[in-house]
Amino acid sequence: MPLKFIALLTVVLSYTIELQSQQISSVVGTGKPELNLMTGLVSEVNVGDPFGIEFGPDGCLYVCEVRNHRILKVDLETQKVITVAGTGEKGYSGDGGAAVKAKLNEPYEIRFAQNGDLYFVEMMNHIVRKIDAKTKVISTVAGCGKAGFSGDGGVATMARLNRPHSIALDAQGSLFIADIGNHRIRKVDRVSGKIESFAGNEKKRLPENGGRVTDESVLGPRALFIEGGTSVLWVALREGNSVWKIDLNSPVWQHVAGTGGKGYSGDRHNAIAATFNGPKGIAVKGKQCFVVDTENQAIRMIALDTGIVSTIAGNGLQGGTGDGGVATRASLGRPHGICIKDGAVFIGDTLNHRVRRVALSQ
Repeated sequence: MPLKFIALLTVVLSYTIELQSQQISSVVGTGKPELNLMTGLVSEVNVGDPFGIEFGPDGCLYVCEVRNHRILKVDLETQKVITVAGTGEKGYSGDGGAAVKAKLNEPYEIRFAQNGDLYFVEMMNHIVRKIDAKTKVISTVAGCGKAGFSGDGGVATMARLNRPHSIALDAQGSLFIADIGNHRIRKVDRVSGKIESFAGNEKKRLPENGGRVTDESVLGPRALFIEGGTSVLWVALREGNSVWKIDLNSPVWQHVAGTGGKGYSGDRHNAIAATFNGPKGIAVKGKQCFVVDTENQAIRMIALDTGIVSTIAGNGLQGGTGDGGVATRASLGRPHGICIKDGAVFIGDTLNHRVRRVALSQ
């Protein structure tokens, strides 16, 4: 058998084995969006339009339920779901009281501080709120509840945000907000409570690679992420169809993936030359960057050591098929949230009203 054929066969077989080890399954949600139970089993509680998802310090999965205006806590070991914030009714109330009695309006994303406090963003209330880890009391930490742009240099709770979508926390006490309606990233000092514009201006265009954050514009900053123990802010641009990173110790824009043009191309090639379509979620673990390529109905992975991009879940078609099979043959329903734990990627599969899990190859 010719050596070239053997080499090709080896590549094909290794690729096939890799795909077969990337199985997809649903971990919570019935597929129905209507509000039904405030607590129950993962197979019983409806999860309407899950967006942001994150694992907490307790090892449980926390889910932003946009349709029903709640934050859910999922214990994957006991298979129990409980509501930790929101009554299920849309509104803006409850600050100073128990989070489970508060009214929320489209919670989009969750992050945890080092002390266990839970931060989440409410897009339609134009705010960021916090749940105290010990008391479970809810409070607003940024935004006054009205859409607009104001407040830089002042108290964050007096400022106006415009449809904030994503947040990230660093170890130095800063809260970063993807103020997407203002095409800015805002920064809040969690100690002083002061807010400022960290990146972006009134212009709506892609930043320049290598440009200083304070000088460059931003186009649709949709998703933010800071990996624990690092000082790198990762940014996915929705309208900008690209992925960037910023070293917070030397804040310049560094281009990671996407040409800026809308499309679905580039798998198995350099991520810089690839195209995305409305990326709305991002998570990084070591040398792997995972991007929710929402309008392409796919989850893509950038190998940061080689710069190569590939699809790890989704066949490019909107749907809800594939559980129990190869993740790249499954269909997704406009996914948004993403997080990583124990060698698996978890996906907020929004229009399928489920959170799904992809077991990555080791």
